[in-house]
Amino acid sequence: MQELTLVMAQLDPLVGDIAGNAARAIEAVREARIEHRADVVVFPELFLTGYPPEDLLLRASMESRLQKARDTMAKKIARDVLVIIGYPGVRDGKRFNLAGVLYNGEWRAEYAKQALPNYQVFDEQRYFEPGQSPLVFEHQGVKLGLLICEDLWVDAPIEAAKEAGADVLVTLNASPFHQEKPSERLALFERRARAVNRPIVYVNTIGGQDELVFDGGSSVIDADGSVKVLAPYWQAGLMPVRFVREESGAFTPEAGEIEETVSPEESLYCALVTGLRDYVNKSGFKGVVLGLSGGIDSALSLAIAVDALGPQRVQAVMMPYHYTADISKEDAAQQAEMLGVEYQVMPIAPMVEAFTETLAESFAGAERDTTEENLQSRCRGVLLMAISNKKGLMVLTTGNKSEMAVGYATLYGDMVGGYNAIKDVYKSWVYKLARWRNTQSPAVPERVITRPPSAELAPDQQDSDSLPDYDVLDAILGRYIEGDLSAEAIIAEGFSEADVYQVVKLVDRCEYKRRQAPVGVRVTARGFGRDRRYPIVNGWQPGD
Repeated sequence: MQELTLVMAQLDPLVGDIAGNAARAIEAVREARIEHRADVVVFPELFLTGYPPEDLLLRASMESRLQKARDTMAKKIARDVLVIIGYPGVRDGKRFNLAGVLYNGEWRAEYAKQALPNYQVFDEQRYFEPGQSPLVFEHQGVKLGLLICEDLWVDAPIEAAKEAGADVLVTLNASPFHQEKPSERLALFERRARAVNRPIVYVNTIGGQDELVFDGGSSVIDADGSVKVLAPYWQAGLMPVRFVREESGAFTPEAGEIEETVSPEESLYCALVTGLRDYVNKSGFKGVVLGLSGGIDSALSLAIAVDALGPQRVQAVMMPYHYTADISKEDAAQQAEMLGVEYQVMPIAPMVEAFTETLAESFAGAERDTTEENLQSRCRGVLLMAISNKKGLMVLTTGNKSEMAVGYATLYGDMVGGYNAIKDVYKSWVYKLARWRNTQSPAVPERVITRPPSAELAPDQQDSDSLPDYDVLDAILGRYIEGDLSAEAIIAEGFSEADVYQVVKLVDRCEYKRRQAPVGVRVTARGFGRDRRYPIVNGWQPGD
């Protein structure tokens, strides 16, 4: 019986570390050969540079560094294993997103990605020229048709590979996660496999890169659309699949490991942990410090940080003022002890009073307003940044997407920091995640989840004093931000006209704040970052 063992290398490269990524590939091939007796090893898209390399692609030394790495791979990788790996390359003066084929110490062929995405977080037309031709490479009697990520989402590249004689379609990917994306992908693969009557091998990257996070989920789909192999999400590793030739002449994947379906809460939580962990570790920080207020956002952020880095690398600071409730102090202390992190209490009253005294003459005759509230937040920001500077810890910001959307945050106050794990998580999902996390082990005090949310910057303050209830707010925001609906269209769905216009105007007005916010994990189809670009200064009005 003719057969072939293919190993999917679901790994986490470091963007820009070309020599290091090549070394990771060499070691992975060695392991795949020993552990799985691999005939073919396939790596993700742009693995040698990491994804996305952005303007690193424009560096003059990029091509020479890649050539050196590829020469090293050709010398060190066993000659009896076929390797397919992604990297960029300049050919005849044009830059392409390539999949290279290495065998027997020689680079045998290259495939150039044909469908270059230019939407949401993708900006590939800025850097690459589209390929024009299919590539089918025969190995041990199996004709492998190469594709790269977006090629699988459009018709022409797949049909061209089939027409060129491909027995199996092999696609290299760097497909970032957002909620619902894993199920969307699998549904697409099943349709595509049935449409061309060919098995599909999908190899995805894993790990975090700035605001993007990659969930893995590498898979093999048979020609009838059935899932034969599904690698674990959120876990790096090598996943083998064996192909055998049937009497009909078709190559068929044998059934292998299939990852169990997880809840939406678990999937989202893993995305946040992965994004934070990789940002901190790849950036070289010793750990993180955050303000622990006794509220739900900082409580969830603390749990994520501990799960990402371990309690020994996390410091929590309670910074109470006159309006901080006793139960907030109690709950913060309880959670810090529960999770085993370093915990300090630093009252900010002396700092606030010093600022107030200094500003008294300038503020003479003015009524008290949000200025005094913002002073409290900015004093806390100063303390956190001082700890960061002294200890080499990154400040973890704790504002959720609902707050970031409407500007319910203070510049240079609670917005200070280097990263925000929950930046793209709506408030209603913050509660869901906290409840889910507590099903795994105690992490967030129950009272933090059940009490009404408050910034505690004024007496008896609650978020609902100035905003619609979060269930309503998030429903409006989802339609306006992800759905791109107009205010009028949202009102037509039954929402209060006053609520909708208030929310829409706040979102539009606060673009300047979001531009100054720390980067954070993107987990929705449209986060505040590279896939939502609005001018700060503009005359657009709701209803236009």
